[in-house]
Amino acid sequence: MTNAELDIRPIEEVQSLKSRTYDALKTAIASMNIYDENAQLRLDERALSLRFGVSRTPLREALAQLEQEGLVRIVPRRGIYIARRTKAEILEMITVWAALESMAARLATEVASDEEIAGLHPLVDAFSSSGVDAHMYEYSDANISFHAAIIGLSRCQLVIDIANGLFTHVRGIRRRTIFEKDRARRSIVDHKDIVEALETRNAERAERLVREHTLKLRDHVERFVALD
Repeated sequence: MTNAELDIRPIEEVQSLKSRTYDALKTAIASMNIYDENAQLRLDERALSLRFGVSRTPLREALAQLEQEGLVRIVPRRGIYIARRTKAEILEMITVWAALESMAARLATEVASDEEIAGLHPLVDAFSSSGVDAHMYEYSDANISFHAAIIGLSRCQLVIDIANGLFTHVRGIRRRTIFEKDRARRSIVDHKDIVEALETRNAERAERLVREHTLKLRDHVERFVALD
């Protein structure tokens, strides 16, 4: 099932405690479905300190850094909240992601090895459009991994870094919407076509298919998704 709550694990005493706390909390937020309608967005500093097994000083330093990155909001006298974007911001993020991933696909046709491209098959071939309903949560994870893999195949560090800055929010929206309006079945068909274009080194087609695929998500969010 998708996770609408933070998965917190104790921090080990290695390297900088603040750095470890930051990494662990960021990972927990990134792994959470923050756009689930029942997502628990308020963070309890005392509870986090106990669950991580650290004092509040490194935790507060980590939270301050996450606030600078836009992943949490610290509201004086009200509390700390995982930050969700507005609908307008999400639409902009998806548009930028479409540009990044489509360019990544073009670059992948030029620089990725046959073996690297073949590595996309397990994320696609394990699912069929007729049987995906019985494996929706598994497909949701595979869908996220598929898009992240294409970004990585570009071997362009700047594309990767910019995409990483959008990843938490774009992933959250993908997780929320993959169950809606028959999107999973249509997504599988698109993914198979994208892999075929990559394998045949058809840069124009791969770029176009990835861009159109992501813009379908944008259209769906614009038409059907209500966000605070």
